[in-house]
Amino acid sequence: MNRTLVVIGGPTAVGKTTVAIALAKRYNTEIISADSRQIYKETVIGTAVPSPEELLAVPHHFIQTVNLSDYYNASMYELDALEKIERLFRKHEVVIMTGGSGLYINAVCFGIDELPTIDQEIRSRLAAQFRDRGLKSLQDDLKKADPVTFERVDLNNHFRILKALEVTIQTGIPYSSFLTHKRKERDFRIIRLALDMNRDTLYHRINSRVDSMIGSGLIDEVKSLEEFREKNAMKTVGYRELFSYLDGRISLEQAVDLIKRNTRKYARKQLTWFRKDNLYPWFHPAEMERIETYIKTQLKRSV
Repeated sequence: MNRTLVVIGGPTAVGKTTVAIALAKRYNTEIISADSRQIYKETVIGTAVPSPEELLAVPHHFIQTVNLSDYYNASMYELDALEKIERLFRKHEVVIMTGGSGLYINAVCFGIDELPTIDQEIRSRLAAQFRDRGLKSLQDDLKKADPVTFERVDLNNHFRILKALEVTIQTGIPYSSFLTHKRKERDFRIIRLALDMNRDTLYHRINSRVDSMIGSGLIDEVKSLEEFREKNAMKTVGYRELFSYLDGRISLEQAVDLIKRNTRKYARKQLTWFRKDNLYPWFHPAEMERIETYIKTQLKRSV
């Protein structure tokens, strides 16, 4: 099997883009982005989209391709990414995929359970319930409708609870019954690796990136996206804190501090995600020679 997808995971700000570009040049290939926020056209600064120079250095795919007004999820990404990867394999034996969205990466590597499209009326009604009656009302409804999911889900994560309720109400079937967790076979080889570095260094990079975002006009970007503020994509770090600032609920200094703190927290969650199945060998982003040796060794192995 000559067709190989090289997956580069790791936390935000660790340097995945730099390593991916170096490898893409090494193998004369292209990059598939696995980032659930960089995929939106309207978000640039707050999602740390690769710079124009980086985008010109190597062809990137799934960077700013979806409108914020459009519904998009991991299942749709799985189909779109697999189609693109298949096309790229006609020109390249190796394709690079990188990003911090573990769910998007797993969708491509293992597949994702197919879920129904949700009617906007159901989504709006549940969102209004959460706004007016709080998280507890959603928890109570989920416990009655799908006790299996209620026992498994993070009950403090209202996005997960809303998703489970949306599917259950849409279909009349418990959300848990859709989750088979059966891995799909892919007709290409997958080589995984992940990047990490000293925690203090990573946190310094995160803090510096946030300062750079603010200096590059993130506040104006958030102002321009006011009409989309109820979209899930706008609930992400960097946007929700600045909406609170623009609403007058916190100061700009507080908002910036929160962005830094929440980004560091998000990085820790990403590290936990990529470590949980022991599928990823870990490298420092500066260890390019070691990374290339590892990939070369894996490519030589029979499947």
